[in-house]
Amino acid sequence: METNELHRGRLIDHLQLVVRDLQASLNFYTAVLTVLDIPIVSTDKDYFWADELVVSSAESPTALGVLTGRHHLAFQAKNRATVDAFYRAAMDHGGRDNGAPSERAYHPGYYAAFVLDPDGNNIETVYHGEARRSARSVTIAF
Repeated sequence: METNELHRGRLIDHLQLVVRDLQASLNFYTAVLTVLDIPIVSTDKDYFWADELVVSSAESPTALGVLTGRHHLAFQAKNRATVDAFYRAAMDHGGRDNGAPSERAYHPGYYAAFVLDPDGNNIETVYHGEARRSARSVTIAF
């Protein structure tokens, strides 16, 4: 039997995006999440999910036929090269530029890229510079 793992311990337990074109979103998120070493854990005709992110069609029973609208979602990157690779993958798989990779004024070392996913959500990946986590994530195995 296969074991799946979830890593929890931050602010958000999960986020659901309800999208117009599930296949376009699956293509986009598979490409950008692969760059971030975040696997798509499960897929179904109405949804897919990867760790804290659930993406579903409007036909999904949990969506109740309503799109979620525009969100800003930021993923952490392990280095600047990952931010650059994320941006290229997004551009090659249906994303639109919303801010090419560069250092931002938010704090010293804040290196990020912004793209719009197929539904217009503002998807960011950010590298905050060299750091060490104060705690590991909580692992949930099932």
